[in-house]
Amino acid sequence: MTLSISFLLLLLFIFSADALTSQADVSALIAFKAAVKPNSIPPWSCLASWDFASSDPCASPRRTHFTCGITCSSESTRVTQLTLDPAGYSGRLTPLISGLTQLLTLDLADNKFYGLIPSSLSSLLSLKTLILRSNSFSGSLPESVTRLNSVESIDISRNSLTGSLPKSMNSLSSLRQLDLSYNKLTGSIPKLPRSLIDLALKSNSLSGPISKESFTDSTQLEIVELAENSFTGTLGAWFFLLQSIQQVDLANNSLTSIEVLPPKVAGESDLVAVELGFNRITGYAPASFAAYPSLSSLSLRYNMLHGVIPSEYERSKTLRRLFLDGNFLTGKPPARFVRPESEVMGSLGNNCLQGCPGKVKMCAPSQKPFSICKQAYGGKPKS
Repeated sequence: MTLSISFLLLLLFIFSADALTSQADVSALIAFKAAVKPNSIPPWSCLASWDFASSDPCASPRRTHFTCGITCSSESTRVTQLTLDPAGYSGRLTPLISGLTQLLTLDLADNKFYGLIPSSLSSLLSLKTLILRSNSFSGSLPESVTRLNSVESIDISRNSLTGSLPKSMNSLSSLRQLDLSYNKLTGSIPKLPRSLIDLALKSNSLSGPISKESFTDSTQLEIVELAENSFTGTLGAWFFLLQSIQQVDLANNSLTSIEVLPPKVAGESDLVAVELGFNRITGYAPASFAAYPSLSSLSLRYNMLHGVIPSEYERSKTLRRLFLDGNFLTGKPPARFVRPESEVMGSLGNNCLQGCPGKVKMCAPSQKPFSICKQAYGGKPKS
């Protein structure tokens, strides 16, 4: 019995070792490696183990060749994953990558690939995950990428992409995560896919108002990161009432005003964190934020807010982080925030508050000089 099992295992080993990768896939892999500069391939790396003359990419077991970087389908001899190690590979992404038509994952993160992202990626119709993070890709994001109807996650953050976002982004019907942060993208936000959950576009040069039209279909959107851009104008009340919104980061833009309404149905909102610091927002601190039943973190720091701190903030049962420093707020701070045992952390400093002692952590840094506060409210500074 033991001999029979051993014989079957031996036959299985021989059959697996004889497996032949699709010739189209082999050609695409050869072209991919050829486009990488040889002097950027360390001897210990995945690409260094690719030897097409001595072994087949999908053959098993892999002893000395194709030790990593490639995953093949168990049902066929097609390449389904190309995931490189962060070895500092430098070169271009060949358009012939389109030959890997059964590819589910393409991950080249944390290397030194440069040049344009080939429009031929649109041929990878089975692709679910595209990760080109932390490379040096330049040029615009090809419009053809929006034909990847199966893709669920795109991460091309920390590159040098320029130009505007494709107008037909909403055609990515399966997209759940999009991260294009830390590039040089310009223009406005196009209409977003209905399936999107996580949107990260921070640290670009996007500009103009944040349009309701861009988010019309965004019924599943939970996280929005748009910090460090050049968005302007008014952020409408519709934004905080998006159906599934939980976390918002719009810090370091040029927004001038915000409109906030309480949830349409009492208690029906999952909004947890709002970051609106370092804008140009004028007017009063919106009291309606306190009506959001899950809000635990609110930052409106370093804007141009006037008036008193809304008493509604003090009555909030969920608020645990509150940053209102760097404005022109007046009056006395709510007692809950300045008592020694306060469970709320943050800062009310650098305002025009009275009775906010410097020894209280929440009141640091110290308040603005009286002359500046008087001037901000239409008075004249003392001579």
